[in-house]
Amino acid sequence: MESCAEVLVPSAVLTEDLDFFTKVLSFRLELIYPADDPRVAVVSGHGLRLRLERGATAPAPVIRILAEDPAAVAGGARVLSAPNGTRIEIEAANPPLILPETEHAFVVRRLADQAPWVIGRAGMQYRDLIPDRLGGAIIASHIRIPDGGPVPDMVHYHTIGFQLIFCYRGWVDLVYEDQGPPFRLSAGCCVIQPPQIRHRVLHASDNIEVIEIGVPAEHLTTIDHAMTLPNTDAAVPGREWDGQRFVHHRAEGAAWAPFRVPGFVARDTTIAANTRNVAGVQVVRAAPGDGAGAVRHDADILFGFVMEGAMTLEGEGAAPVRLTPGDAFVIPPGMATRYAGPSADFELLEVSLPGAFTTLPA
Repeated sequence: MESCAEVLVPSAVLTEDLDFFTKVLSFRLELIYPADDPRVAVVSGHGLRLRLERGATAPAPVIRILAEDPAAVAGGARVLSAPNGTRIEIEAANPPLILPETEHAFVVRRLADQAPWVIGRAGMQYRDLIPDRLGGAIIASHIRIPDGGPVPDMVHYHTIGFQLIFCYRGWVDLVYEDQGPPFRLSAGCCVIQPPQIRHRVLHASDNIEVIEIGVPAEHLTTIDHAMTLPNTDAAVPGREWDGQRFVHHRAEGAAWAPFRVPGFVARDTTIAANTRNVAGVQVVRAAPGDGAGAVRHDADILFGFVMEGAMTLEGEGAAPVRLTPGDAFVIPPGMATRYAGPSADFELLEVSLPGAFTTLPA
């Protein structure tokens, strides 16, 4: 037998506990001893091995069973108690993703305010760009890795509604399920990670910086120990995950067109088209001319991150603020705003949910 682990569960009356785990919860008896007066029984089920031991002094545990169909376990009961006091909680293995209702707010987050960088997954440093996360509707993170080299990452996936990785500085090597060999994501380029696509971060340049957007703000990251990437020699055409297609948008050669706000141009990343309008991502620059007047929009979420240059953000009822690289903002629907005085080198990352929405003069 291969090495394994088991959880010690105390028992007062072994026969009662054994009946409960085998007959109610469908555990399988693995061993029992001594034969004439059993005091130990080992059962297994639902990916768990339990040692039921009469007279053990360990506290009764809480066991959570994650089932594809909770109604098919224990006659549909969701909370049970074993004779020995062990609490059993039966939950869905893959609960539906719940998107919180957006708590709209006008938000400005400046790099000069020196918000703390915190150490997150795989040793990466995170700076929160939307502190209140609009009630849990979205998370926007400025992520950096000061020292380049191999990244201690594993094949994993996210249970999420939308996720963007935009390379702001440097480069990073990535590999994705059904997308062929690893590739390099360079500054100005981006990918979307459709829900539950397996992926891995492999290698990063020195001082790599990315902007990561996730909807909702809190979501599960699951390690997939079974899959090895790359799993294909070439991209699988038309593959979708929950209705979304993988996108690797390259800055080089991208077409520029008039932006939704007069006085600016933008390159569309095609993300709106490939997510069935769940979200849109554009890179925006100032265009020659007289500039823009105030406008209003009706998007649920409109997020901006200044990548280069500067502009003054004028918001209805708020003091104008001069934004420079590293600054971020959120404009709620219906609020009149104006992008004033952009510098010649101004460049903005805009992320919207949904991808298509209406912008009108204020």
